[in-house]
Amino acid sequence: MVELNPMSDPLVEVPDTDAVSDLVQIEGTVDGAVTVTINRPAKKNAFDSATIAALRQAFETLHGAEGVRVVFLRGAGGVFSAGADLEWMRSAADWTESDNREDAMELAAMLKALHDVPALTVALVEGAAFGGGAGLVAACDMAIATQDVKFSFSEVKLGLTPATISPYVVAAIGPRNAKVLFATGRVFGAGDAQAYGLVSEVVPDSETMDAIKAALADGMKACAPGAVGDSKALVDAVVSRPIDHGLMEETARQIARRRVSEEGQEGVRAFLDKRKPSWAE
Repeated sequence: MVELNPMSDPLVEVPDTDAVSDLVQIEGTVDGAVTVTINRPAKKNAFDSATIAALRQAFETLHGAEGVRVVFLRGAGGVFSAGADLEWMRSAADWTESDNREDAMELAAMLKALHDVPALTVALVEGAAFGGGAGLVAACDMAIATQDVKFSFSEVKLGLTPATISPYVVAAIGPRNAKVLFATGRVFGAGDAQAYGLVSEVVPDSETMDAIKAALADGMKACAPGAVGDSKALVDAVVSRPIDHGLMEETARQIARRRVSEEGQEGVRAFLDKRKPSWAE
């Protein structure tokens, strides 16, 4: 198992070890802002099986870490991710279909672990995001990209399809855009990515991105962590469902549960008392 470097208090208890992963690094602040960095700059942060396992471990660790408000995902060395590692792909070419299916399930599980992180997840995209790297962007809740970033779902040029990442990409950009980008494998820029819905905001450079990152981390302190997680789950629960009596009952139950929750009670009382809620102090 690939070990991760410990996050700072108060997110988790810091172990008595200095172990740091060569592949994925986690840094946390006392305000609950966590940065997960893919750390293979010499390979342009491309995936292999070990990197996928390390990312999955990182994301699953964040599922149960108290006090996490926002999770940023980025690549080391100015490139987000070039997609699949060439050596990994060369090995996979000799595997059986069963072996390839098992390997692909590891990637699917890693993406699902990212999607299921309760905190707001934000991709900070620099350089390039190709193939599975663009899939990571889609699996985050939002993405900020520098204006020079290049994207591509280039699998068809290798005789493959972007199957494992497709649920997240289609949810982000819609079926029509996905068909065009999947079928052509064309390279597109940050402006187009924003128009498609893959990117939330385009910024001039990395310095501006870091400033927005700091502002977003500060702003998330005002949001109740449990309510953030429930709000994300709410979107998944209602998307594409008909607005019928069953959905109305379900959403009524959810808001009722929130109103009597510890966070709900504290938030409303703090508003009425004209003070900050406990999680924002």
